[in-house]
Amino acid sequence: MQMIRPRLSIEKIRSFLLNAGLIAAVFFGVLAFQSRNMLAADGEIAPALRGTTLSGQLYDLEDGRSKPALVYFFAPWCAICAASSGNLNRLRRWRDTGEIEIVAVALDWREAEEVRDYVERHDLNVTVVLGDANVARQWQIQAFPSYYVLNSEHRVVRRDIGYSTQVGLWLRAWLI
Repeated sequence: MQMIRPRLSIEKIRSFLLNAGLIAAVFFGVLAFQSRNMLAADGEIAPALRGTTLSGQLYDLEDGRSKPALVYFFAPWCAICAASSGNLNRLRRWRDTGEIEIVAVALDWREAEEVRDYVERHDLNVTVVLGDANVARQWQIQAFPSYYVLNSEHRVVRRDIGYSTQVGLWLRAWLI
């Protein structure tokens, strides 16, 4: 008995490519729309980031000026932030502290204990800074999670809002 295989016609291939292109265009259009009010990723110097860490130490992003940085803004009540915290941990394991500064900035919290519970619950193994409304305003944070990738001169080279896969974070941080 001979099996009949359906042929892949030029029209089917063309239709598939058109649909895939439309999906990609919509996806990237939504990303651009979401990040339209963030700091521009055009190489401008990032705002200052100074504050107190969850462990009570003073933190200044300027101290790590000679290396690239991933600055990740989250809220302890944010479910998408919780889903992406494991990706930050894996990025930290894959990229040494000498290669890239990874800092998570807590915003929209009432008590430090709320942030501490979040960090412990998600076993977050990056520096956590307690941010405030002034930090949110300077960095133009309007949704969670939001993050910026800075080059070694701390110029903004990438930005995004929402969940990022492990591969997405790794690629953004690796390509600087």
